[in-house]
Amino acid sequence: MRIGLFAVGRLKAGPEKDLAARYLDRFAKAGPAIGLELTRMTEVAESRASNGETRKREEAVLLQKAHPEGGVLILLDERGKALDSEAFAALLATFRDQGKRDLTLAIGGADGLDPSLYDKADVTVCLGKMTWPHQLVRILIAEQLYRAVTILSGHPYHRI
Repeated sequence: MRIGLFAVGRLKAGPEKDLAARYLDRFAKAGPAIGLELTRMTEVAESRASNGETRKREEAVLLQKAHPEGGVLILLDERGKALDSEAFAALLATFRDQGKRDLTLAIGGADGLDPSLYDKADVTVCLGKMTWPHQLVRILIAEQLYRAVTILSGHPYHRI
C-alpha cells in the first residue's frame, strides 16, 4: 500500500524537519517488507484568504487534488478517534489487507480542516486531545508510521 502525507504548511530546515525525516526514512526502509511504502510527501502553503472558512476550503481543494482517487483518507484532527500504537498499526494493516492501493494521512493548517473533508474521510484520528502545531504533528505521525511497521513486523522497537 502506498502511503502519502499531506500537510498544510512547510517545514523549514531545522531540528523538526530533521527528526521527521529520520522517522520517515526508517519507515521508507522498513515498510516495503510488509507491504507499506512511503510514496509521497505533499506540502502546500497555507491559504492567504482573509478568513478561516475560506482558507480551509481552499486547502481542502489542494488536498483533494493530491489524494489519489479511490484511496483511503485519514484525517489527523484533535476531535478524531484516539488510537494507541497497536490499534494504529492494525488500522494500516487492515486497509493494506483489504487491498487498498493508496492511503493519505492529512495534516490541516492553523484553522483546521474543512468540514467537507470529514464526509470524505475513511477515518479521523487524533494524536491526543491537545492541539499540536503542524511541525510536531509531522514528527509524531512519522514516528507512529515507523512504529507501526515495527509492530507489524515483530521488531522489538515497540515495547510496553
